[in-house]
Amino acid sequence: MKKLFAGVIVIAVIMAVYGLDSTNIHPVLFEWSGANILVSTSKLTLQKMPGRPVIKKLGTIDCDLVEMTPVVFKNRVYRYEYVRKRYKPNLTGDSYSRFIDHESGESTPAFAEGYHLGSAFVDGDSVYVTAVDIWDGEHIVMFVSADLQNWQSRPMLHLPGFGIFNTSLCKADNRYILMYEIGKPPEDAGKRFTARFASSEDLVNWKPMPKECTYSKDRYTAPHALKYLDGYFYNFYLEAFEGYEMRVVRSTDLINWEASPFNPVLKASEEDKKIASSKLTSIQRTAIAEARNINNSDIDFCEYNGRLIINYSWGNQHGTEFLAEAVFEGSLEEFLKGFFSNQSSLLLKNCKLSP
Repeated sequence: MKKLFAGVIVIAVIMAVYGLDSTNIHPVLFEWSGANILVSTSKLTLQKMPGRPVIKKLGTIDCDLVEMTPVVFKNRVYRYEYVRKRYKPNLTGDSYSRFIDHESGESTPAFAEGYHLGSAFVDGDSVYVTAVDIWDGEHIVMFVSADLQNWQSRPMLHLPGFGIFNTSLCKADNRYILMYEIGKPPEDAGKRFTARFASSEDLVNWKPMPKECTYSKDRYTAPHALKYLDGYFYNFYLEAFEGYEMRVVRSTDLINWEASPFNPVLKASEEDKKIASSKLTSIQRTAIAEARNINNSDIDFCEYNGRLIINYSWGNQHGTEFLAEAVFEGSLEEFLKGFFSNQSSLLLKNCKLSP
């Protein structure tokens, strides 16, 4: 304890002498191994190492929408939305999919009518949407477009005996990985709901991965968003704990998983009820204010101009649900790696503490 206190005093003195503060923090620089400091530079700088990524909740942007994916396509941000039958402005009598221009709020033409629980993915000059034909069904279908106006569909997977819900697609080096949520059969799902995976080299031919590739059969861990970075798969999933909250685990092989020390990623809070869209009516605003909120779920996000645009759902997890937006001021890499960084101390360059 005395050594730690002495080290803190040393750092404070150095900061004062050299005029260092939180505005001139630079690359990594200090190793702590005792109480004596050895200086080997004429100028010291500091860096606050990354801790838990700070997510700023902006508030609610719509009602009765849950599944969505923000994406960047041709240098514009769009939000894919799965529109359910019960969405009040939906007068078609069926579910469908659409994209919303993040800046203008304009909607693309509806597509994938009658398909459910979609998720979007951009690769090159094309957009891919994966969806199921029915809730708890056996078929996953892919929709493909180069302009968000004209869509072609093709089958992805047919898994007899399985009950499939949400999907999420990512690129991992030279292959593509699809995460899909299952509720049955019991020998594969365990306790509903559980992640399974399929792989493809061309986005056309898909093969389910071994049953050992899963997370997690022992409890409620409903998967929603799969990301890949530097050899790690990041699974953002819904945990049933004090309501429902978003958590993240990562894996190099989709079999062995490491939980973030900073979980949960998102948890229900009063910030969810802030009004973040001028289009919300007085009736909707009243519904937002009076709604029971025990859930933050269905997170997804994209990077644009140095920040993450994050969407998620909140509500009572039993039909009263709202679509919200948040931001993270930083890159996708900082966000993903930040949830697995245990360092949060100030580090000094070209200084070393020795016993």
